[in-house]
Amino acid sequence: MHSGLLDGGLFGADAEDRAEQRLAENAPLAVRMRPRTLDEVIGQDHLLGSGAPLRRLVEGAAPASVLLHGPPGTGKTTLAGLVSQATGRRFVALSALSAGVKEVRGVIEEARRRLGHSGEATVLFIDEVHRFSKTQQDALLSAVEDRTVLLVAATTENPSFSVVSPLLSRSLVLQLRPLGEQEVEQLVLRALREQRGLDGAFRLAEEAERHLVSLAGGDARRALTALEAAAEAAGATGTDTIDLATVEATVDKAAVRYDRDGDQHYDVASAFIKSIRGSDVDAALHYLARMIEAGEDPRFIARRLVVHASEDVGMADPTALQSAVATSQAVQFIGMPEARLALAQTTVHLATAPKSNAVITAIDEALADVRAGRAGTVPAHLRDGHYAGAEWQGNAIGYRYPHDRPEGVLEQQYPPDQLVGRDYYEPSGRGEERTLADRVPKLRGIVRGDQQRTRSE
Repeated sequence: MHSGLLDGGLFGADAEDRAEQRLAENAPLAVRMRPRTLDEVIGQDHLLGSGAPLRRLVEGAAPASVLLHGPPGTGKTTLAGLVSQATGRRFVALSALSAGVKEVRGVIEEARRRLGHSGEATVLFIDEVHRFSKTQQDALLSAVEDRTVLLVAATTENPSFSVVSPLLSRSLVLQLRPLGEQEVEQLVLRALREQRGLDGAFRLAEEAERHLVSLAGGDARRALTALEAAAEAAGATGTDTIDLATVEATVDKAAVRYDRDGDQHYDVASAFIKSIRGSDVDAALHYLARMIEAGEDPRFIARRLVVHASEDVGMADPTALQSAVATSQAVQFIGMPEARLALAQTTVHLATAPKSNAVITAIDEALADVRAGRAGTVPAHLRDGHYAGAEWQGNAIGYRYPHDRPEGVLEQQYPPDQLVGRDYYEPSGRGEERTLADRVPKLRGIVRGDQQRTRSE
């Protein structure tokens, strides 16, 4: 009996094959549907076209270490495996979530030993490489430089923010894009019909398909995970049709492409402010919703609104800054989720307000003059006269008090000599600033003593 087990039973090659087959069958749908060849890869046409760098790498030509940058579910792990498969190299995968310097050095030493003894090369795939510390990333440098390993590192963050410069300079950086809706649809239909997928056991209703594709947000893994969950739910009720209600019941939230510490943080915040500046209230609310849904710090959003109120609205609507500051206080006072209302209110206020960049232009021009050395001494009549010896130095002598005049303004030199006549603030003539567009030249005319010139102009 024991001999029988050894020959073809529990411990035989057939049993091992059956065990591997059972493991494969029980693997998640997203794993089962992972592309086995380059031709099965969906999307990333900009990197996989004829002669494109990633295709040449996968096909084994011009081997180079590569950093794959892109959102989840775009094929980073798949492409790393295909690189190894195509080049016939040993494939070792590490996750930055669990591996440290010790594990990295261990892989490198084994790779060096194999390369020296048998000439076998190693592809080292590191997922979530942005989570490696600087020391951990530095441990890769020499092995990458002398090609002891062919590094394929994946990150959902912009490498410019998360990968050390020496490693960046030694690697080819390729950006993967989220899948388009048609590409996600193609992937879902393939999973429905292929034997390694659902093998034709289920039919996906058209409206359910559209909803599932929309929820995926360009993430292939998310689409397949949602499809598998919906299929399991349908199967549990004894039906072979996956309808909209089934998808809605199993998948309740769309993927949000946002990373609070990476480039998406800056990109979405930038789009938010530019939408407000461009007076597109609907786009501004969209980007606000993305930041809120992704868990962005509401204080960060409030600070951006305060800055924008002066930078792009300014005196065209002086209440904009008041609204933004009030929102900042409300965020700290009541917190989320209620603070979303104040954030939305001020977003609407600023997006629909008349716009003027006269304030930021004025202060930046003034700063430029100061930094260029155009400062000069403070005129004597404006200097502080409230200390012993001030009068002896001529301070405050000849100062004229504006409130002594009915108009509250009079002729008097205020800037240093070399800046007399220098204009910084130029009202835009939009919104409330229209009144200032008339008032400011009149004030300058009185203060500078050229009222006659101002009237004639």
